[in-house]
Amino acid sequence: MSKSFIEQVHYIRIPVKHLEVSAQWYSDILGFQLLNNTEERAILKVNEGPFLLILVPTEDETFAHFTIDNNQEFSIGFTSPELSKFHQHLIDHQVTVEDIKEDNGHAFFHFYDPNGNKLQVHW
Repeated sequence: MSKSFIEQVHYIRIPVKHLEVSAQWYSDILGFQLLNNTEERAILKVNEGPFLLILVPTEDETFAHFTIDNNQEFSIGFTSPELSKFHQHLIDHQVTVEDIKEDNGHAFFHFYDPNGNKLQVHW
């Protein structure tokens, strides 16, 4: 096959325990635009692109990350041209955040949403 039938990633679904609190957190702390919020899901838009983040309520003990050798590995990575400012912003809002690391000129850090989902941001 020379060309994929898939054009782009449109959305990613994240499991959350408390939908209202989570939707507010993603809106207030990460600055995503809340498009729709029902009992079944909250839909958030990430800036001007087509990408959506959908929060899905669950009582199950499940996350949007996985483990390798019992270490948590993120599934969702964001970009931020103001990595240091964003890092401080999260600290100022009592978000669980790891230190900024560098790898071959690539800076990144991990942080957790209120549900314990491990996320990454880089630049």
